[in-house]
Amino acid sequence: MDSTEIAHNFSPLFIVYKDGTVHRFLGNDVIPPSPDPLTGVDSKDVVISPETAVSVRIYRPKPATATAQPQKLPVLVYVHGGGFCIESAFSPFYDRHVKSLSAEANVVAVSVDYRLAPEHPLPIAYEDSWAALKWVAAHSDGNGPEEWLNGIVDLDRVYFAGDSAGANIVHHLAVRVGSEGIPGLNLKGLILVHPYFWGGKLVGDEEKLRPEERHFMEKLWYVTCPTISGLDDSIVNPEYDPKLGQLAAERVVVYVAEKDALKNRGWFYSECLKKSGWGGTVEVVETKGEGHVFHLFNPTTDVAVDFVRKLAAFINGNGGRHD
Repeated sequence: MDSTEIAHNFSPLFIVYKDGTVHRFLGNDVIPPSPDPLTGVDSKDVVISPETAVSVRIYRPKPATATAQPQKLPVLVYVHGGGFCIESAFSPFYDRHVKSLSAEANVVAVSVDYRLAPEHPLPIAYEDSWAALKWVAAHSDGNGPEEWLNGIVDLDRVYFAGDSAGANIVHHLAVRVGSEGIPGLNLKGLILVHPYFWGGKLVGDEEKLRPEERHFMEKLWYVTCPTISGLDDSIVNPEYDPKLGQLAAERVVVYVAEKDALKNRGWFYSECLKKSGWGGTVEVVETKGEGHVFHLFNPTTDVAVDFVRKLAAFINGNGGRHD
């Protein structure tokens, strides 16, 4: 078979050739873990499954002034975006973002590196992230496999966060925690940043999107998860998830961006969650004048710096707006 014959063209992200080869244009750069002299946050990588090579990057903030009984820190489990197909927990974008969030919120962050579609189609990314979550929970008694977590983290205060496809993944993790449970882990809050959901019918002002934009987002679902029943599959559209009301978090904040094609999905998600019988509180916060994952591309702007403060404020119990 001609290896240059294209099966799926998702430029400028990636191309899939008919022989199964995937060429990624973005998200290939990685950087090693290292102490950050600016924030004092240290980091290290851990392979949690030699069979699958699923890994995490742990971020540990600079210790506060030593006391007789140092307080344990909450845990943030972060899952990166990239349409399920590009990027990693080790990319410069995500290393910088999660490191700054660990410092600002004073949390131990565990950033998950899952296997990518289309070579590893969904639900593999969900299963890899679930395996990482169980690995974190194994430290609840202080006798887990990683010294950086033992005796340092408070697994009664766990938060999930993710952007774009990562927000989709942490949503499903939160529902699974609620329906199945994970002993030793208490999910307090869920942060969805510009979440990648879709559906069989358009919502909000999605009819104003260019046809090629809609086609791109819809087709990507069939390539990343060939087994879905359609665009109203619960993987794609939480409206049709019968377990939505079992979502484990007490508080949810959904961040959307005014110029993001996925903006309406974030608002719609909050409506579905409210109607599901779920007993927590959900808030939607919209960033004006910005596009999809603006804070990753331009992290030093005032609006991006303030955005990280908002995320930290939610983790620290001060709501999502940080007004």
